[in-house]
Amino acid sequence: MATRRQGQRVLSLLRNGTRQSSRSQCASTSRMFSSHQNPAAKRPGASVWLTAAAIGFAVPLAYQFYSSNAQGSAKLDAASLFEMDMRTKQEGPVTENSPMRLRMEKFVKDQQQEIIRAIEEIDGKKFFQDKWDRDHGNGGGITAVLQDGNVFEKAGVAVSIIYGTLPKAAIERMRADHKNLATDVDSLDFFVAGLSLVFHPKNPMAPTVHLNYRYFETANPDGTSQAWWFGGGSDLTPSYLFDEDAIHFHKSLKKACDSHSKDYYPRFKKWCDEYFYNKHRKESRGVGGIFFDDLDESERDQENTFAFIQDCLKSFLPSYLPILEKRKDMPFTEKEKEWQQIRRGRYVEFNLVHDRGTAFGLHTPGPRVESILMSLPRTASWGYMHIPEPNSREQRLVDVLQKPKEWV
Repeated sequence: MATRRQGQRVLSLLRNGTRQSSRSQCASTSRMFSSHQNPAAKRPGASVWLTAAAIGFAVPLAYQFYSSNAQGSAKLDAASLFEMDMRTKQEGPVTENSPMRLRMEKFVKDQQQEIIRAIEEIDGKKFFQDKWDRDHGNGGGITAVLQDGNVFEKAGVAVSIIYGTLPKAAIERMRADHKNLATDVDSLDFFVAGLSLVFHPKNPMAPTVHLNYRYFETANPDGTSQAWWFGGGSDLTPSYLFDEDAIHFHKSLKKACDSHSKDYYPRFKKWCDEYFYNKHRKESRGVGGIFFDDLDESERDQENTFAFIQDCLKSFLPSYLPILEKRKDMPFTEKEKEWQQIRRGRYVEFNLVHDRGTAFGLHTPGPRVESILMSLPRTASWGYMHIPEPNSREQRLVDVLQKPKEWV
C-alpha cells in the first residue's frame, strides 16, 4: 500500500466534491485524535487542515486546497525540505537559533515525553509508544497509548511531523487566509508539527481532557521560512461538575494567555465554546477551555507566538493533574458510573456527528478505522430518553452545558 497511491485516492475523493474536513493517513503514519475548525471563523473554510491534527496532517491540507473548486494537488512525498532539516539536525543539537520547524518539533516531542512520564507515575502502567516513519521519509511521529490502566481507561498522546509540497493552485487558495504566502512560485514546500492528547479516566468524578497544539510553515527553496502560523487549545469534559475544578482549569489557561495578551483568553474561550457544541443535543460537550488557529505575523511576531504556544502547552499538567489527583480515588456508585457512560456517549456523538475530520476520515477509501477513532473512550452507553432527576448533580451539569459559564 504505497503512500502515493493512497494519497491519490484521497485527493480523487476530494475532487469529487466531498465537503467534510479531512482525516486520512499515508501508509506508515499513525492517526490520533481530532482537532477543530472555528465555526465563527472570519473566513469560510479557514485552516481546515487542523481538523485532523496529530493523526496525519497532510490530507486535511489537501482538502483545504480543493475547497471552493481549487485545482491542483498537494504532493505529500517531496523530500527536499525534509533532507535539509535532517542535515541540520545531524550537524548539531537544535537551539534557539535553529529554524522554527526544528524548534517546534523538539518542543512537542519533549513535552510528549514529559506528559507520558507524569501520567505513568500517576497510573502505575506504561504507555505503549509506537514510533513510525512516513514512506520515503518526509516525517513521522510517536503515538503513545495507555489502555486499561489503573487510573485511565484510555489515554493517548501523539506527535506527528509531516513534510510535503503545495502546488500553485493550493497556494492561491490558501492566500485567501494568509496574504503573506508567495505569489510568484509554482510550488512551496510545507511542514506541519503537532502534539495531541485525549485522556479518559475510569473514575466518573475525574474529567476527560483533550489538548492539541500545532505549527504550519511554508518554506523557500533554500529552507528559510516563507509563511507560518500556530494553532491549538485544551478543553475539559467532566461527567460530574466540581466548580472548583473548572475554575482551576480555566484559571491556568487564562494565566498562560494573559501573560501574552489580555485579549487572548476571552477570545479563545468563546471560540472553544462555539466549536465543542453538540447541536443536535443543544449542549456543549464539556466546560470548555481555549481554542485558536491562524496565529501568524498579522497578530504577533514568530518568537512571541511560539512563546505563547510553549506557555499554553506547559500549563497543561498544572491545569489537569491537581484535578485528577483529587478525583481519581473518590468513591462512586454504580449509578454514577452509568451517568459517566451516558456522558461519554455524548462525547462520542460529537466526534462522530460534528467533528469534520472524523467524518471525512471514515469516508476516505481504505481508512485505518482504529486510528481515526483513537480519541473515543473504551466504553460508552445510550439509554432511550434518559432524563436526569430534577435538582440532581446530573441535571446541574446539563444546565451548565446548555448555557456555558464564565469560570474566571
